[in-house]
Amino acid sequence: MSTPTITASVTIAGETVPRVELTPVAVDLLRSLWEEHGPLMFHQSGGCCDGSSPMLFMAGEFITSDQDVRLGQFDIAPANEPSQPLDFWMSAEQFNYWSHTFLTVDVVPGRGSGFSAEAPRGVRFLIRSELMTTMTPFAGSAETDTVEEDAVATPTKAVPA
Repeated sequence: MSTPTITASVTIAGETVPRVELTPVAVDLLRSLWEEHGPLMFHQSGGCCDGSSPMLFMAGEFITSDQDVRLGQFDIAPANEPSQPLDFWMSAEQFNYWSHTFLTVDVVPGRGSGFSAEAPRGVRFLIRSELMTTMTPFAGSAETDTVEEDAVATPTKAVPA
């Protein structure tokens, strides 16, 4: 049986259509990385260089804040297996630029960031974007008053050791 494309659940209040999906090759890689590292999360910061690719971290390794928007949550578990939730976060500033696009997470050969979990495997995650056909079902803004509380991270304070 081939691996399916997985579409994230909607996590932004007022929206009815998902914003992000994983290609089958991305799903396969994520499942393998989950086996190796445990729970995972994506963060897309924007900017130049490595910041323009989605970064994969162990869940909780990258601290999100109220300046990040949770665009969706995937369950990457194979059918009839326990859930493997994976959140996709984007900086609010980047979301303001990309709010009109549907994102597809894919995998391509080559090294990306040394900080992203897939880097040692000689591949990197890549975003493919497509303009949405309508803005009607979308909140359209990353301002905290238009984003569901669960979709915006709660700031985490470092605790001295």
